[in-house]
Amino acid sequence: MNNNFMIIDGIPVAIEGEKNLLELIRKAGIDLPTFCYYSELSVYGACRMCMVENKWGGMEAACSTPPRPGMEIKTNTPRLRKYRKMILELLLSNHCRDCTTCDKSGTCRLQELARRFDIHRVRFDNPKSEPEIDDSSLSVTRDASKCILCGDCVRMCNEVQNVGAIDFAFRGSKMKVACSFDKPLGQSNCVGCGQCAAVCPTGAIVVKDDAHKLWEKLNDPDKIAIAQVAPAVRVAVAKEFGYEGENVMGKITAALRRMGFNLVFDTSTAADLTVMEEANEFIERLENGGTLPMFTSCCPAWVKYAENEYPEYVPNISTCRSPMQMFASVIAEQYKDCGKEILSVAVMPCTAKKSEAAREEFMDENGKPYVDYVITTKELIKMIRQSGIVFSELEPEAVDLPFGTMTGSGVIFGVTGGVMEAVIRRVSSDKSITSLRNLAFEGVRGFDGIKKFEVPTDNRALKVAVVNGLGNVKEIMREIEAGERFDLIEVMACPDGCIGGAGQPTATTAEKEKRGENLYAADKLCTLKFSEENPIMKELYDGILKGKTHELLHVSYVK
Repeated sequence: MNNNFMIIDGIPVAIEGEKNLLELIRKAGIDLPTFCYYSELSVYGACRMCMVENKWGGMEAACSTPPRPGMEIKTNTPRLRKYRKMILELLLSNHCRDCTTCDKSGTCRLQELARRFDIHRVRFDNPKSEPEIDDSSLSVTRDASKCILCGDCVRMCNEVQNVGAIDFAFRGSKMKVACSFDKPLGQSNCVGCGQCAAVCPTGAIVVKDDAHKLWEKLNDPDKIAIAQVAPAVRVAVAKEFGYEGENVMGKITAALRRMGFNLVFDTSTAADLTVMEEANEFIERLENGGTLPMFTSCCPAWVKYAENEYPEYVPNISTCRSPMQMFASVIAEQYKDCGKEILSVAVMPCTAKKSEAAREEFMDENGKPYVDYVITTKELIKMIRQSGIVFSELEPEAVDLPFGTMTGSGVIFGVTGGVMEAVIRRVSSDKSITSLRNLAFEGVRGFDGIKKFEVPTDNRALKVAVVNGLGNVKEIMREIEAGERFDLIEVMACPDGCIGGAGQPTATTAEKEKRGENLYAADKLCTLKFSEENPIMKELYDGILKGKTHELLHVSYVK
Protein backbone atom coordinates (compact mmCIF):
# COMPACT_ATOMS: atom_id res chain seq x y z
CA MET A 1 0.00 0.00 0.00
CA ASN A 2 1.28 3.47 -0.94
CA ASN A 3 1.53 5.64 2.17
CA ASN A 4 2.85 8.65 0.28
CA PHE A 5 -0.29 10.75 0.65
CA MET A 6 -1.77 13.37 2.92
CA ILE A 7 -5.29 14.35 3.98
CA ILE A 8 -6.77 17.58 2.60
CA ASP A 9 -10.24 18.49 3.92
CA GLY A 10 -10.79 14.85 4.78
CA ILE A 11 -9.79 13.55 1.35
CA PRO A 12 -6.58 11.53 0.81
CA VAL A 13 -4.41 13.06 -1.94
CA ALA A 14 -1.31 11.34 -3.32
CA ILE A 15 1.98 13.25 -3.16
CA GLU A 16 3.59 13.05 -6.60
CA GLY A 17 6.54 15.41 -6.53
CA GLU A 18 4.65 18.59 -5.68
CA LYS A 19 7.04 21.09 -4.15
CA ASN A 20 4.55 22.76 -1.81
CA LEU A 21 1.12 22.28 -0.26
CA LEU A 22 -0.40 24.81 -2.63
CA GLU A 23 0.33 22.69 -5.70
CA LEU A 24 -1.12 19.62 -3.99
CA ILE A 25 -4.23 21.48 -2.85
CA ARG A 26 -4.89 22.77 -6.36
CA LYS A 27 -4.35 19.26 -7.73
CA ALA A 28 -7.14 18.17 -5.38
CA GLY A 29 -9.49 20.63 -7.11
CA ILE A 30 -9.45 23.36 -4.47
CA ASP A 31 -8.83 26.95 -5.59
CA LEU A 32 -6.84 28.28 -2.66
CA PRO A 33 -6.58 32.07 -3.04
CA THR A 34 -3.19 33.75 -3.54
CA PHE A 35 -1.80 37.08 -4.68
CA CYS A 36 1.94 36.51 -4.62
CA TYR A 37 2.38 32.96 -5.93
CA TYR A 38 3.57 32.13 -9.45
CA SER A 39 5.16 28.76 -10.08
CA GLU A 40 7.91 30.32 -12.22
CA LEU A 41 8.86 32.85 -9.52
CA SER A 42 10.51 32.33 -6.16
CA VAL A 43 8.26 31.81 -3.15
CA TYR A 44 7.69 35.13 -1.43
CA GLY A 45 4.88 34.33 1.03
CA ALA A 46 3.80 37.94 1.50
CA CYS A 47 0.05 37.91 1.02
CA ARG A 48 -0.75 35.08 3.54
CA MET A 49 -4.00 34.32 1.73
CA CYS A 50 -2.99 30.69 1.26
CA MET A 51 -2.80 29.86 4.95
CA VAL A 52 -4.15 26.43 5.93
CA GLU A 53 -4.93 24.88 9.30
CA ASN A 54 -3.28 21.66 10.46
CA LYS A 55 -4.92 19.07 12.73
CA TRP A 56 -3.45 20.71 15.83
CA GLY A 57 -4.93 24.10 14.95
CA GLY A 58 -1.64 25.58 13.75
CA MET A 59 -1.53 27.85 10.69
CA GLU A 60 0.88 27.24 7.79
CA ALA A 61 1.46 29.04 4.49
CA ALA A 62 0.63 26.56 1.72
CA CYS A 63 2.97 28.21 -0.79
CA SER A 64 6.09 27.68 1.34
CA THR A 65 5.31 24.44 3.16
CA PRO A 66 6.40 21.16 1.54
CA PRO A 67 3.88 18.31 1.68
CA ARG A 68 4.64 15.47 4.11
CA PRO A 69 3.14 11.96 4.11
CA GLY A 70 0.46 11.59 6.76
CA MET A 71 -0.05 15.34 7.08
CA GLU A 72 -3.65 16.51 7.65
CA ILE A 73 -4.81 20.01 6.79
CA LYS A 74 -8.01 21.96 6.32
CA THR A 75 -8.40 24.80 3.82
CA ASN A 76 -11.85 26.22 4.60
CA THR A 77 -12.49 26.48 8.33
CA PRO A 78 -14.44 29.40 9.88
CA ARG A 79 -11.18 30.64 11.33
CA LEU A 80 -9.50 30.67 7.89
CA ARG A 81 -12.46 32.40 6.23
CA LYS A 82 -12.41 35.12 8.89
CA TYR A 83 -8.64 35.43 8.54
CA ARG A 84 -8.80 35.83 4.73
CA LYS A 85 -11.60 38.38 4.93
CA MET A 86 -9.52 40.40 7.39
CA ILE A 87 -6.51 40.36 5.03
CA LEU A 88 -8.69 41.49 2.13
CA GLU A 89 -10.21 44.30 4.19
CA LEU A 90 -6.75 45.50 5.22
CA LEU A 91 -5.56 45.43 1.60
CA LEU A 92 -8.65 47.30 0.45
CA SER A 93 -8.21 49.87 3.22
CA ASN A 94 -4.87 50.83 1.66
CA HIS A 95 -6.02 50.62 -1.95
CA CYS A 96 -7.60 53.10 -4.36
CA ARG A 97 -11.06 51.62 -4.91
CA ASP A 98 -12.21 53.43 -8.06
CA CYS A 99 -12.93 50.07 -9.66
CA THR A 100 -15.31 51.33 -12.33
CA THR A 101 -12.60 53.46 -13.93
CA CYS A 102 -9.71 51.00 -13.45
CA ASP A 103 -8.19 49.33 -16.52
CA LYS A 104 -8.05 46.06 -14.58
CA SER A 105 -11.74 46.08 -13.63
CA GLY A 106 -13.19 42.65 -14.31
CA THR A 107 -9.79 40.96 -14.33
CA CYS A 108 -8.45 42.24 -11.00
CA ARG A 109 -7.54 39.50 -8.53
CA LEU A 110 -8.28 41.74 -5.53
CA GLN A 111 -11.71 42.59 -6.92
CA GLU A 112 -12.37 38.91 -7.65
CA LEU A 113 -11.47 37.77 -4.14
CA ALA A 114 -13.41 40.60 -2.48
CA ARG A 115 -16.45 39.37 -4.37
CA ARG A 116 -15.70 35.74 -3.58
CA PHE A 117 -15.43 36.41 0.17
CA ASP A 118 -18.53 38.59 0.15
CA ILE A 119 -16.91 41.85 1.26
CA HIS A 120 -19.43 44.68 0.91
CA ARG A 121 -17.80 47.24 3.17
CA VAL A 122 -14.36 47.99 4.60
CA ARG A 123 -14.22 48.93 8.27
CA PHE A 124 -10.96 50.87 8.08
CA ASP A 125 -10.07 54.34 6.83
CA ASN A 126 -8.61 54.59 3.34
CA PRO A 127 -5.50 56.84 3.09
CA LYS A 128 -4.98 55.98 -0.60
CA SER A 129 -8.06 57.36 -2.29
CA GLU A 130 -6.06 59.50 -4.74
CA PRO A 131 -4.26 57.93 -7.74
CA GLU A 132 -0.45 58.11 -7.86
CA ILE A 133 0.23 57.81 -11.58
CA ASP A 134 3.61 57.24 -13.23
CA ASP A 135 2.88 57.70 -16.94
CA SER A 136 6.50 58.18 -18.02
CA SER A 137 6.91 54.80 -19.73
CA LEU A 138 5.67 54.35 -23.29
CA SER A 139 4.80 50.72 -22.55
CA VAL A 140 3.12 50.53 -19.14
CA THR A 141 1.40 52.80 -16.63
CA ARG A 142 1.92 52.55 -12.87
CA ASP A 143 -0.48 53.60 -10.13
CA ALA A 144 1.06 53.23 -6.68
CA SER A 145 -2.30 53.73 -4.98
CA LYS A 146 -3.39 50.32 -6.28
CA CYS A 147 -0.25 48.42 -5.25
CA ILE A 148 -0.72 45.69 -2.61
CA LEU A 149 3.04 45.00 -2.23
CA CYS A 150 2.70 41.38 -3.36
CA GLY A 151 6.15 41.61 -4.99
CA ASP A 152 5.10 39.82 -8.21
CA CYS A 153 6.39 42.61 -10.45
CA VAL A 154 9.68 42.87 -8.53
CA ARG A 155 10.41 39.16 -8.76
CA MET A 156 9.44 39.01 -12.44
CA CYS A 157 11.69 41.96 -13.30
CA ASN A 158 14.63 40.67 -11.27
CA GLU A 159 14.40 36.88 -11.41
CA VAL A 160 12.87 36.06 -14.79
CA GLN A 161 13.81 39.08 -16.89
CA ASN A 162 17.04 40.05 -15.11
CA VAL A 163 16.36 43.73 -15.81
CA GLY A 164 16.15 45.03 -12.25
CA ALA A 165 14.30 48.21 -13.09
CA ILE A 166 12.11 48.06 -9.99
CA ASP A 167 12.47 46.86 -6.40
CA PHE A 168 11.11 47.48 -2.92
CA ALA A 169 12.09 50.80 -1.37
CA PHE A 170 11.79 52.12 2.21
CA ARG A 171 10.39 50.17 5.16
CA GLY A 172 7.29 49.64 7.24
CA SER A 173 4.26 51.72 6.29
CA LYS A 174 6.40 53.71 3.82
CA MET A 175 7.37 50.64 1.77
CA LYS A 176 6.64 50.81 -1.93
CA VAL A 177 7.78 49.47 -5.29
CA ALA A 178 10.07 51.98 -6.98
CA CYS A 179 12.92 52.49 -9.42
CA SER A 180 16.43 53.42 -8.34
CA PHE A 181 16.49 56.81 -6.57
CA ASP A 182 12.68 56.82 -6.92
CA LYS A 183 12.96 57.94 -10.55
CA PRO A 184 10.00 57.60 -12.94
CA LEU A 185 9.93 54.27 -14.79
CA GLY A 186 10.57 56.00 -18.11
CA GLN A 187 13.92 57.25 -16.81
CA SER A 188 15.08 53.85 -15.55
CA ASN A 189 16.69 50.91 -17.32
CA CYS A 190 13.24 49.42 -18.05
CA VAL A 191 13.15 47.76 -21.48
CA GLY A 192 9.37 47.94 -21.87
CA CYS A 193 8.75 44.18 -21.95
CA GLY A 194 5.71 44.66 -19.71
CA GLN A 195 6.06 41.34 -17.93
CA CYS A 196 5.56 43.22 -14.65
CA ALA A 197 2.07 44.18 -15.85
CA ALA A 198 1.42 40.61 -16.94
CA VAL A 199 1.79 39.31 -13.36
CA CYS A 200 0.36 42.28 -11.43
CA PRO A 201 -2.86 41.05 -9.78
CA THR A 202 -4.37 44.54 -9.50
CA GLY A 203 -4.31 47.74 -11.56
CA ALA A 204 -0.99 48.91 -10.08
CA ILE A 205 0.83 48.19 -13.38
CA VAL A 206 -1.16 48.01 -16.60
CA VAL A 207 -0.42 48.14 -20.32
CA LYS A 208 -0.30 51.72 -21.62
CA ASP A 209 -3.68 52.46 -23.17
CA ASP A 210 -3.49 54.16 -26.57
CA ALA A 211 -6.88 52.96 -27.81
CA HIS A 212 -8.65 56.20 -26.87
CA LYS A 213 -6.16 58.20 -28.93
CA LEU A 214 -6.67 55.90 -31.90
CA TRP A 215 -10.47 56.26 -31.76
CA GLU A 216 -10.07 60.03 -32.22
CA LYS A 217 -8.15 59.53 -35.48
CA LEU A 218 -9.76 56.40 -36.88
CA ASN A 219 -12.75 57.84 -38.71
CA ASP A 220 -11.04 60.96 -40.06
CA PRO A 221 -12.08 61.20 -43.75
CA ASP A 222 -8.74 62.79 -44.61
CA LYS A 223 -6.84 59.71 -43.46
CA ILE A 224 -6.47 56.19 -44.84
CA ALA A 225 -6.45 53.87 -41.85
CA ILE A 226 -4.21 50.83 -42.35
CA ALA A 227 -3.79 48.04 -39.79
CA GLN A 228 -1.27 45.21 -39.62
CA VAL A 229 -1.85 42.27 -37.27
CA ALA A 230 1.02 40.26 -35.75
CA PRO A 231 1.00 36.43 -35.95
CA ALA A 232 0.65 35.85 -32.19
CA VAL A 233 -2.49 38.00 -31.90
CA ARG A 234 -4.73 35.56 -33.79
CA VAL A 235 -4.27 32.76 -31.25
CA ALA A 236 -5.04 34.84 -28.13
CA VAL A 237 -8.32 36.57 -28.92
CA ALA A 238 -11.03 33.89 -29.18
CA LYS A 239 -11.06 32.82 -25.54
CA GLU A 240 -11.76 36.38 -24.36
CA PHE A 241 -15.05 36.33 -26.27
CA GLY A 242 -16.03 32.85 -25.16
CA TYR A 243 -15.60 31.71 -28.72
CA GLU A 244 -14.52 28.15 -29.40
CA GLY A 245 -11.83 28.78 -31.96
CA GLU A 246 -8.07 28.97 -32.11
CA ASN A 247 -6.75 30.90 -35.12
CA VAL A 248 -9.26 33.72 -35.63
CA MET A 249 -7.34 36.00 -38.00
CA GLY A 250 -10.33 36.11 -40.36
CA LYS A 251 -12.64 37.36 -37.63
CA ILE A 252 -10.06 39.91 -36.45
CA THR A 253 -9.85 41.24 -40.01
CA ALA A 254 -13.63 41.56 -40.20
CA ALA A 255 -13.75 43.31 -36.81
CA LEU A 256 -11.07 45.84 -37.80
CA ARG A 257 -12.97 46.73 -40.98
CA ARG A 258 -16.16 47.28 -38.99
CA MET A 259 -14.24 49.51 -36.60
CA GLY A 260 -13.26 51.78 -39.50
CA PHE A 261 -9.98 50.52 -40.97
CA ASN A 262 -9.72 50.91 -44.72
CA LEU A 263 -7.08 48.22 -45.21
CA VAL A 264 -6.02 45.27 -43.07
CA PHE A 265 -2.78 43.32 -43.57
CA ASP A 266 -1.09 40.38 -41.88
CA THR A 267 2.35 41.09 -40.39
CA SER A 268 3.25 37.50 -41.34
CA THR A 269 3.84 38.87 -44.85
CA ALA A 270 6.46 41.24 -43.46
CA ALA A 271 7.91 38.37 -41.44
CA ASP A 272 8.62 36.65 -44.77
CA LEU A 273 10.41 39.81 -45.84
CA THR A 274 12.39 39.77 -42.59
CA VAL A 275 13.42 36.16 -43.23
CA MET A 276 14.68 37.07 -46.70
CA GLU A 277 16.74 39.99 -45.44
CA GLU A 278 17.96 38.34 -42.25
CA ALA A 279 19.03 35.17 -44.05
CA ASN A 280 20.88 37.20 -46.67
CA GLU A 281 22.66 39.20 -43.97
CA PHE A 282 23.54 36.03 -42.08
CA ILE A 283 24.99 34.38 -45.19
CA GLU A 284 26.95 37.52 -46.00
CA ARG A 285 28.43 37.61 -42.50
CA LEU A 286 29.35 33.92 -42.71
CA GLU A 287 31.01 34.21 -46.11
CA ASN A 288 32.78 37.52 -45.59
CA GLY A 289 33.95 37.26 -42.00
CA GLY A 290 31.27 39.50 -40.54
CA THR A 291 30.54 39.95 -36.85
CA LEU A 292 29.31 36.70 -35.31
CA PRO A 293 27.26 35.46 -33.62
CA MET A 294 24.48 37.36 -35.30
CA PHE A 295 21.55 38.10 -33.00
CA THR A 296 18.01 38.48 -34.31
CA SER A 297 16.49 41.96 -34.18
CA CYS A 298 12.72 41.33 -34.18
CA CYS A 299 12.24 41.93 -30.44
CA PRO A 300 12.54 45.60 -29.36
CA ALA A 301 12.80 44.75 -25.65
CA TRP A 302 15.81 42.54 -26.42
CA VAL A 303 17.41 45.33 -28.49
CA LYS A 304 16.91 47.80 -25.63
CA TYR A 305 18.24 45.26 -23.12
CA ALA A 306 21.37 44.76 -25.25
CA GLU A 307 21.88 48.53 -25.46
CA ASN A 308 21.63 48.79 -21.66
CA GLU A 309 23.50 45.68 -20.54
CA TYR A 310 25.68 44.51 -23.44
CA PRO A 311 26.49 47.56 -25.59
CA GLU A 312 29.61 45.84 -26.93
CA TYR A 313 27.33 43.27 -28.63
CA VAL A 314 25.04 45.78 -30.34
CA PRO A 315 27.03 45.42 -33.62
CA ASN A 316 26.17 41.70 -33.47
CA ILE A 317 22.45 42.47 -33.75
CA SER A 318 21.04 42.09 -37.24
CA THR A 319 20.50 45.35 -39.08
CA CYS A 320 17.08 44.13 -40.22
CA ARG A 321 14.14 46.09 -38.93
CA SER A 322 11.46 44.15 -37.11
CA PRO A 323 8.57 42.84 -39.26
CA MET A 324 6.35 45.59 -37.86
CA GLN A 325 8.76 48.31 -38.96
CA MET A 326 9.52 46.69 -42.31
CA PHE A 327 5.81 46.55 -43.08
CA ALA A 328 5.30 50.12 -41.92
CA SER A 329 8.02 51.31 -44.31
CA VAL A 330 6.56 49.30 -47.18
CA ILE A 331 3.05 50.63 -46.46
CA ALA A 332 4.34 54.21 -46.36
CA GLU A 333 6.07 53.74 -49.70
CA GLN A 334 3.11 51.95 -51.32
CA TYR A 335 0.50 54.54 -50.36
CA LYS A 336 2.53 57.75 -50.31
CA ASP A 337 0.67 59.09 -53.35
CA CYS A 338 -2.84 57.96 -52.34
CA GLY A 339 -3.97 61.54 -51.68
CA LYS A 340 -4.63 60.98 -47.98
CA GLU A 341 -2.53 60.98 -44.85
CA ILE A 342 -1.63 57.46 -43.76
CA LEU A 343 -2.79 56.34 -40.31
CA SER A 344 -0.54 53.33 -39.73
CA VAL A 345 -1.62 51.07 -36.86
CA ALA A 346 0.05 47.87 -35.64
CA VAL A 347 -1.83 45.31 -33.54
CA MET A 348 0.84 43.56 -31.49
CA PRO A 349 1.18 41.11 -28.59
CA CYS A 350 4.02 43.24 -27.26
CA THR A 351 4.18 46.34 -25.05
CA ALA A 352 7.77 47.12 -26.12
CA LYS A 353 6.52 47.75 -29.66
CA LYS A 354 5.01 50.98 -28.34
CA SER A 355 8.46 52.30 -27.45
CA GLU A 356 9.96 50.88 -30.66
CA ALA A 357 7.46 52.92 -32.68
CA ALA A 358 8.63 56.07 -30.91
CA ARG A 359 12.36 55.54 -31.62
CA GLU A 360 13.86 58.21 -33.84
CA GLU A 361 15.34 55.49 -36.08
CA PHE A 362 11.78 54.72 -37.19
CA MET A 363 10.63 58.20 -38.13
CA ASP A 364 10.64 59.87 -41.53
CA GLU A 365 12.54 63.04 -42.38
CA ASN A 366 9.65 65.10 -40.95
CA GLY A 367 9.75 63.35 -37.62
CA LYS A 368 6.55 61.36 -38.25
CA PRO A 369 6.67 57.76 -36.97
CA TYR A 370 6.19 55.05 -39.58
CA VAL A 371 3.82 53.41 -37.08
CA ASP A 372 1.44 55.97 -35.62
CA TYR A 373 -0.13 53.73 -33.00
CA VAL A 374 0.67 50.34 -31.53
CA ILE A 375 -2.27 48.69 -29.81
CA THR A 376 -1.86 45.44 -27.96
CA THR A 377 -4.10 42.39 -28.15
CA LYS A 378 -5.75 43.52 -24.91
CA GLU A 379 -6.50 46.94 -26.40
CA LEU A 380 -7.88 45.34 -29.56
CA ILE A 381 -10.23 43.20 -27.47
CA LYS A 382 -11.38 46.29 -25.59
CA MET A 383 -11.98 48.21 -28.83
CA ILE A 384 -14.02 45.34 -30.28
CA ARG A 385 -16.19 45.36 -27.14
CA GLN A 386 -16.52 49.14 -27.25
CA SER A 387 -17.74 48.81 -30.85
CA GLY A 388 -20.52 46.47 -29.79
CA ILE A 389 -19.30 43.82 -32.23
CA VAL A 390 -20.48 40.29 -31.40
CA PHE A 391 -17.23 38.54 -32.18
CA SER A 392 -18.62 35.00 -32.38
CA GLU A 393 -21.08 36.05 -35.09
CA LEU A 394 -18.51 37.65 -37.38
CA GLU A 395 -17.94 35.98 -40.73
CA PRO A 396 -14.17 35.57 -41.33
CA GLU A 397 -12.70 37.82 -44.02
CA ALA A 398 -9.42 37.76 -45.94
CA VAL A 399 -6.77 40.46 -45.60
CA ASP A 400 -6.34 43.00 -48.38
CA LEU A 401 -4.28 43.04 -51.54
CA PRO A 402 -1.59 43.70 -52.63
CA PHE A 403 -0.08 42.17 -49.48
CA GLY A 404 -2.45 39.26 -49.01
CA THR A 405 -0.08 36.29 -49.16
CA MET A 406 2.12 34.85 -46.45
CA THR A 407 3.94 31.58 -45.84
CA GLY A 408 4.16 29.24 -42.87
CA SER A 409 7.60 30.69 -42.12
CA GLY A 410 6.03 34.07 -41.42
CA VAL A 411 3.20 32.69 -39.29
CA ILE A 412 5.49 30.89 -36.81
CA PHE A 413 7.35 34.10 -35.94
CA GLY A 414 5.06 34.49 -32.92
CA VAL A 415 6.48 31.56 -30.94
CA THR A 416 9.96 31.10 -29.50
CA GLY A 417 12.16 29.39 -32.10
CA GLY A 418 9.92 30.52 -34.95
CA VAL A 419 12.33 33.11 -36.31
CA MET A 420 15.19 30.64 -36.15
CA GLU A 421 13.20 27.91 -37.89
CA ALA A 422 12.13 30.30 -40.65
CA VAL A 423 15.74 31.37 -41.29
CA ILE A 424 16.93 27.75 -41.28
CA ARG A 425 14.25 26.90 -43.84
CA ARG A 426 15.57 29.75 -45.98
CA VAL A 427 19.28 28.82 -45.85
CA SER A 428 18.74 25.04 -46.06
CA SER A 429 19.33 23.40 -49.43
CA ASP A 430 16.84 20.61 -48.64
CA LYS A 431 13.33 21.99 -49.16
CA SER A 432 11.49 18.68 -48.89
CA ILE A 433 8.52 18.01 -46.60
CA THR A 434 10.64 15.37 -44.87
CA SER A 435 13.27 18.01 -44.10
CA LEU A 436 10.61 20.30 -42.63
CA ARG A 437 9.26 17.54 -40.44
CA ASN A 438 12.74 16.62 -39.26
CA LEU A 439 13.52 20.25 -38.45
CA ALA A 440 10.61 20.32 -36.01
CA PHE A 441 12.32 17.62 -33.95
CA GLU A 442 15.92 18.84 -34.10
CA GLY A 443 15.71 21.20 -31.13
CA VAL A 444 14.33 24.40 -32.61
CA ARG A 445 10.83 23.88 -31.18
CA GLY A 446 9.80 23.69 -27.55
CA PHE A 447 9.55 26.11 -24.67
CA ASP A 448 12.85 25.66 -22.85
CA GLY A 449 14.47 28.96 -21.89
CA ILE A 450 17.63 28.09 -23.87
CA LYS A 451 17.84 25.68 -26.80
CA LYS A 452 21.18 24.94 -28.49
CA PHE A 453 21.70 22.71 -31.50
CA GLU A 454 23.62 22.32 -34.76
CA VAL A 455 22.18 22.67 -38.24
CA PRO A 456 24.03 20.79 -41.00
CA THR A 457 24.48 22.69 -44.28
CA ASP A 458 26.41 22.00 -47.46
CA ASN A 459 29.49 23.87 -46.24
CA ARG A 460 29.51 23.54 -42.46
CA ALA A 461 27.47 22.77 -39.38
CA LEU A 462 25.89 25.93 -38.01
CA LYS A 463 25.83 26.31 -34.22
CA VAL A 464 22.65 28.15 -33.24
CA ALA A 465 20.74 28.99 -30.07
CA VAL A 466 17.21 30.06 -29.22
CA VAL A 467 16.61 32.12 -26.07
CA ASN A 468 13.31 33.27 -24.57
CA GLY A 469 13.06 35.34 -21.41
CA LEU A 470 15.70 37.99 -20.86
CA GLY A 471 16.99 36.25 -17.75
CA ASN A 472 18.37 33.50 -19.98
CA VAL A 473 20.42 35.96 -22.05
CA LYS A 474 22.96 36.22 -19.24
CA GLU A 475 23.75 32.50 -19.47
CA ILE A 476 24.27 32.62 -23.24
CA MET A 477 26.48 35.69 -22.93
CA ARG A 478 28.53 33.94 -20.27
CA GLU A 479 29.07 31.00 -22.63
CA ILE A 480 30.06 33.28 -25.50
CA GLU A 481 32.57 35.11 -23.32
CA ALA A 482 33.93 31.74 -22.19
CA GLY A 483 34.73 30.92 -25.81
CA GLU A 484 31.75 28.88 -26.99
CA ARG A 485 31.05 29.47 -30.68
CA PHE A 486 27.61 30.38 -32.00
CA ASP A 487 26.69 31.51 -35.48
CA LEU A 488 23.11 32.68 -35.01
CA ILE A 489 21.10 33.40 -31.85
CA GLU A 490 17.40 34.19 -31.66
CA VAL A 491 16.35 36.20 -28.62
CA MET A 492 12.79 36.97 -27.53
CA ALA A 493 12.38 38.97 -24.35
CA CYS A 494 9.13 37.40 -23.18
CA PRO A 495 8.95 33.84 -21.84
CA ASP A 496 7.68 31.55 -24.65
CA GLY A 497 8.07 34.35 -27.20
CA CYS A 498 5.40 36.70 -28.54
CA ILE A 499 2.61 34.29 -27.58
CA GLY A 500 3.53 35.21 -23.99
CA GLY A 501 3.84 38.93 -24.67
CA ALA A 502 2.59 41.28 -21.97
CA GLY A 503 0.05 42.72 -24.39
CA GLN A 504 -1.68 39.35 -24.61
CA PRO A 505 -4.54 38.31 -22.31
CA THR A 506 -3.25 36.67 -19.13
CA ALA A 507 -2.66 32.96 -19.64
CA THR A 508 -1.21 29.98 -17.83
CA THR A 509 1.95 28.31 -19.09
CA ALA A 510 -0.17 25.54 -20.62
CA GLU A 511 -2.41 28.06 -22.38
CA LYS A 512 0.60 29.90 -23.83
CA GLU A 513 2.05 26.64 -25.09
CA LYS A 514 -1.31 25.87 -26.70
CA ARG A 515 -1.07 29.19 -28.54
CA GLY A 516 2.30 28.10 -29.91
CA GLU A 517 0.86 24.78 -31.03
CA ASN A 518 -1.92 26.65 -32.83
CA LEU A 519 0.63 28.74 -34.75
CA TYR A 520 2.42 25.57 -35.83
CA ALA A 521 -0.96 24.15 -36.84
CA ALA A 522 -1.55 27.26 -38.98
CA ASP A 523 1.88 26.70 -40.56
CA LYS A 524 0.84 23.17 -41.54
CA LEU A 525 -2.21 24.54 -43.36
CA CYS A 526 -0.13 27.04 -45.37
CA THR A 527 0.50 25.86 -48.92
CA LEU A 528 3.72 27.87 -49.01
CA LYS A 529 6.30 26.97 -46.36
CA PHE A 530 9.39 28.95 -47.40
CA SER A 531 9.56 32.73 -47.42
CA GLU A 532 11.22 32.85 -50.84
CA GLU A 533 8.14 31.09 -52.28
CA ASN A 534 5.91 34.03 -51.41
CA PRO A 535 5.15 35.74 -54.78
CA ILE A 536 4.83 39.08 -53.02
CA MET A 537 8.55 39.00 -52.25
CA LYS A 538 9.47 39.14 -55.94
CA GLU A 539 6.90 41.87 -56.58
CA LEU A 540 8.33 43.95 -53.73
CA TYR A 541 11.97 43.51 -54.71
CA ASP A 542 11.17 44.30 -58.36
CA GLY A 543 8.88 47.15 -57.38
CA ILE A 544 8.86 49.61 -54.49
CA LEU A 545 11.97 48.13 -52.84
CA LYS A 546 14.14 48.36 -55.94
CA GLY A 547 17.13 50.49 -55.07
CA LYS A 548 15.67 51.20 -51.61
CA THR A 549 16.06 47.84 -49.86
CA HIS A 550 18.57 49.00 -47.26
CA GLU A 551 16.84 52.34 -46.75
CA LEU A 552 13.42 50.81 -46.07
CA LEU A 553 14.24 47.48 -44.46
CA HIS A 554 17.39 48.02 -42.39
CA VAL A 555 18.43 50.16 -39.44
CA SER A 556 21.54 50.84 -37.40
CA TYR A 557 21.35 50.83 -33.61
CA VAL A 558 25.03 51.74 -33.36
CA LYS A 559 25.36 55.47 -32.85
